[in-house]
Amino acid sequence: MYFYAARQPILDRNKVLYAYELLFRDGLTNVFPEQINGEEATSRMIEGSQFSFGLEDFLGDKPGFINFTLDSLLKKYPSMLPKEQVVVEILETVQPGKRLLSECQHLKELGYTLALDDYIHQPVWRHFYPFIDIIKIDFRTTDLDTIKIIQQAIADFPHIKLLAEKVETNDEFQQALDMGFYYFQGFFFSQPEMMQTKALSPAQMTLAELLYETSKAEMDLVKITNVFQRDVSLSYKLLRYSNSSIFKRRAEIETIKQALVVLGQVELKKFLSLLFTAQISSDKPAELMRMSMTRARFAEGLASLDGKVDTGKAFLTGLMSLMDAILDEPIASVMEKLPLAKEIKEALVEHSGILADYLALIKHYEAANWQQANQAIEQLGIAPDKVPDAYHNAVQWANEQMKALGD
Repeated sequence: MYFYAARQPILDRNKVLYAYELLFRDGLTNVFPEQINGEEATSRMIEGSQFSFGLEDFLGDKPGFINFTLDSLLKKYPSMLPKEQVVVEILETVQPGKRLLSECQHLKELGYTLALDDYIHQPVWRHFYPFIDIIKIDFRTTDLDTIKIIQQAIADFPHIKLLAEKVETNDEFQQALDMGFYYFQGFFFSQPEMMQTKALSPAQMTLAELLYETSKAEMDLVKITNVFQRDVSLSYKLLRYSNSSIFKRRAEIETIKQALVVLGQVELKKFLSLLFTAQISSDKPAELMRMSMTRARFAEGLASLDGKVDTGKAFLTGLMSLMDAILDEPIASVMEKLPLAKEIKEALVEHSGILADYLALIKHYEAANWQQANQAIEQLGIAPDKVPDAYHNAVQWANEQMKALGD
């Protein structure tokens, strides 16, 4: 049986990653919630985290929000997960009552963090406030007057933090921020904050030059070595990366030329792509960089399964797909500045071609839109049972790369 899950980031007021929400489905052809109830979804999530993948693969060192029904709470399912790795998210369908109150008190005594999902205010919830840490509010469906009522209700419980769900734009983020929300869930951080032209620095242009050189069929090793040798910082990063634990090398690499030869064209292109993205996103949320890396590896995995397009082009397409948000500039303008293949630019600017189809599938996966993801997989002709592994691999790889690049 294959395990289907995705994750959505939750950021704090400084746009720093706080946690992820883990989103479960029974499969791409068995779409939740029609064929599976909340309790089974929770049990499958826990089972999957124990036997199919490690929570740390999805979460890194961050906690994960996992939905729990009343029955799953009464069956003590949360206690199967480390309290440091999970936020117990009580589903909106659970009604406040004595049994739920008892479980909340017990979990709090054990040290778990508790959250109320899609909160609908009722005075009876006040009995739960001493044990609740986070209240999640759908920012798009809850009116301002209701939010103010909730804020007044929890005023005597300053430990409770409000989380705004479905925040999709920076304007919505700013509005929620001004209203006193502490956590934010949605893809607002991947939207451009303003449209403007941002000149690339000399170091970034050097990286763009190297990206162009490594994209040629035949690499000019001497020319590439010379470019590295005239940039001390770039050389240091190359040596550090090529010696990192992700490659599990027996002997240390000591020279620029040795590092280039050992890495090879494919890995070198990845390294330069990641470094370029990291440099120009230095003033952006780290999660934006991690998301770019995940997309790159996922796209590469899809291309490998599909066999219809070069995996390197797929990787670069995924990595560059958030460049408009990173540079706060229209993607068409960004692509004019970069020496990238025509197919990549068509995918990112015109949303055409098979690379664009990969991106569409990736975005469905990120949002846990499983029905649309299933349709996209069918259209591509990729084996659906291989896609979850490609995604899980991408998430884990992105976490490792962030560590290697010094996140």
